Amino acid sequence: MTSIGGAEMVDWNLAVATATRLVRPGPEISREDAREVVAELRRHAKAAEEHVRSFTRMIPEGTEPEDTPVLVVDRAGWIKANVAGFRELLRPLLGKMQDRRGNGPGGAVLGAVGGKVTGVEVGMLLSFLASRVLGQYETFAPATRELPASADGGGRLLLVAPNIVHVERELEVDPHDFRLWVALHEETHRTQFTGVPWLRDHLQGEIQSFLEETDVDPMAVLERLREAAQSLAGGRPEGEDGEDGGRSLVELVQTPAQREILGRLTAVMSLLEGHADYVMDGVGPEVVSSVGEIREKFQQRRARGASRLDQALRKLLGLDAKLRQYRDGERFVRAVVDEVGMDGFNRVWTSPNTLPTKAEIAKPTDWIARVHRKAES
Repeated sequence: MTSIGGAEMVDWNLAVATATRLVRPGPEISREDAREVVAELRRHAKAAEEHVRSFTRMIPEGTEPEDTPVLVVDRAGWIKANVAGFRELLRPLLGKMQDRRGNGPGGAVLGAVGGKVTGVEVGMLLSFLASRVLGQYETFAPATRELPASADGGGRLLLVAPNIVHVERELEVDPHDFRLWVALHEETHRTQFTGVPWLRDHLQGEIQSFLEETDVDPMAVLERLREAAQSLAGGRPEGEDGEDGGRSLVELVQTPAQREILGRLTAVMSLLEGHADYVMDGVGPEVVSSVGEIREKFQQRRARGASRLDQALRKLLGLDAKLRQYRDGERFVRAVVDEVGMDGFNRVWTSPNTLPTKAEIAKPTDWIARVHRKAES
């Protein structure tokens, strides 16, 4: 645990306990049906692996990258897995905030607040997210006995069974088709990281550089966490947003150097998410008979969000930016594949230098000119 003045800055165990206690219960389902859902999701993950590799041509035939486990989890399992990942990624930031504690007025207050209050607030946010994530390729969390990962210490595919069942019922779509459709998206992420050996280290390096550049008042982060948690609890009056009410947590910790790093990270995440959407829809018509209906209903669900509270929290946590990444990234991938084919698009995975910039995501012809025409000249 990172500590400040002898007090834990974030009580991660309490964050897990709080999130697990507060997370909404999953949909009603019999034990037998739940077992069938888990078994089907595992089968779909295996089938999706073959479909995605064939469609993307990212992994040459005869080569087998290191396998990564597929874990079908409930909401509590997703919470535990993500807390483990957050602890690893946030160590530099928490260490920096610890150093600042003794140098300003915010540090004294932070010491009084203590890690338990912060742990509760983090747990409240995780409880909100845990009922919304359908699947996730988790790249950075260490392996544990309960949550295994690949042999190199990172990489596991999570499918959140209760959330998948909830959404398929909400959308009134064929459950078997929907489960395979979700598996195709998440398997694409696994293929991206297993088929591109340098991608994990590159992304981790960018994130660590972002965190190391942070120059932030610890109380600003705590205050933003508190506002989000109070929104979940209904503790903030309507319209009480303040001057920076539209800013996300990420936007609060941006120095000039961080803005450059965040631009690169945004471009990479747009590429990864857009590529997954493109592959999911490209494979879909051949193996998911109702893919058209699923895509239309799912896009409508993404666009409208849920309640006013849900929309406010999405903005606060930066989740609205993630929705833009799906759209912008998918348009980039589609435009490049239409112009230079799948093998031409796959040059994007050659090295960090061939990744698109944020500007190129918006203007794919610039990426084609830089990567293809420069190489051919």
